[in-house]
Amino acid sequence: MFLKFNWPGLLWSVIILILSGIPGNYIPHIMSFSDWLGPDKILHLLIYGVLVFLLIRGFRGQYTSKWLNEHAIETAIVIGIIFGLLTEILQVFVFSGRSGNVYDWLADIAGCFIGWGAHHIFFRKKKATL
Repeated sequence: MFLKFNWPGLLWSVIILILSGIPGNYIPHIMSFSDWLGPDKILHLLIYGVLVFLLIRGFRGQYTSKWLNEHAIETAIVIGIIFGLLTEILQVFVFSGRSGNVYDWLADIAGCFIGWGAHHIFFRKKKATL
């Protein structure tokens, strides 16, 4: 039953890996902090926000692991942060024509927290008003 609820997050992870491996000559290089809110960083915020949102949703929906269900938020954020670091390392050492950078990873981390916030807003319990 784990895959039944977590396939969207796993599929999104594969899509992120594919996007991360696109040769760098097709993507504009942004290497300074002053370019923080450029299109590249916004893309990082979005894709990692979606990743964490999907992971939290999947971890909370599955019932194979009670621990994972109870710690869905922390686990999803940690996985997102580590996955972001991994993709940046792969861009440096494996993917042709790519270069990883710390600012991209910071955008990935920020995206993870945005995904958590979006999940919280989207799925918060409505309190009854009297």
